[in-house]
Amino acid sequence: MDNTPASTAPAAPAALGLLAGKVAFITGAGRGIGAAAARLFAREGARVLLAARTEAELKAVTEEVRAAGGTAEYVTCDLADAAGVRAAVDHAVDLYGRLDVAFNNGATIQHPGPLDGMPEPDFDRVYSVNLKGVWLAMVAEVAAIRATAGTGAIVNNSSVGSLRGNPELPAYAAMKRAVNSLTESAAVTYGPEGIRVNAIAPGATLTAMIRAWEAESPGLTERLSAGNPLRRMADPEEIAQAAAWFLSDRSSFVTGTVLRVDGGALT
Repeated sequence: MDNTPASTAPAAPAALGLLAGKVAFITGAGRGIGAAAARLFAREGARVLLAARTEAELKAVTEEVRAAGGTAEYVTCDLADAAGVRAAVDHAVDLYGRLDVAFNNGATIQHPGPLDGMPEPDFDRVYSVNLKGVWLAMVAEVAAIRATAGTGAIVNNSSVGSLRGNPELPAYAAMKRAVNSLTESAAVTYGPEGIRVNAIAPGATLTAMIRAWEAESPGLTERLSAGNPLRRMADPEEIAQAAAWFLSDRSSFVTGTVLRVDGGALT
């Protein structure tokens, strides 16, 4: 007979994900970094609402998240449309009862080339989506977080191209640099309320945007890979991992930061 006394120590708690219990809103979630973020955030315990313009892409990613055991819904949204952005953020609250965190990842690209060769309508579109769209989303997200969760976190997706001169994508880089400034201003404004705001600045990442650029400029991916010490491009999930950490409680004393996730390209 084994007389060893039974342990009175409490059972170890089940492992919790990085974003367990949080409701997350993600723009540009139909593909690339946004889709990787949706899959990752759900695996880390968040209930996610995916937003983008293309319903077929959103539906595919949402079904993939659900098949893996995650909780996901989607809403179509054009980031250049103020009413649509507000409605998309409000939908997260309608679905899940709150909003804790948001990843403003959606963006549009310009045709590569010098600034004097860019048509004005193209410039206006890049501004409307990449800068004004982020501002619109942040305004709606702050209101939703304030009204429901009370405290939370927002991450804006910038670009390493915003941190230096960018002759190939001048308007794109300019809007992303302005996003950095919006991020820092929002961090100072909403920090006293317990709402943290940070940005990530990805380097070259294997997304549909890069593949489209490669089709017009053969050899681009090799050139970009050679431009950092790791000699490769990022996988979208590597960028999403940085966003997940910023949105988690593990970064609770980090706000107003623009984090390079660039393989050392600017080192």
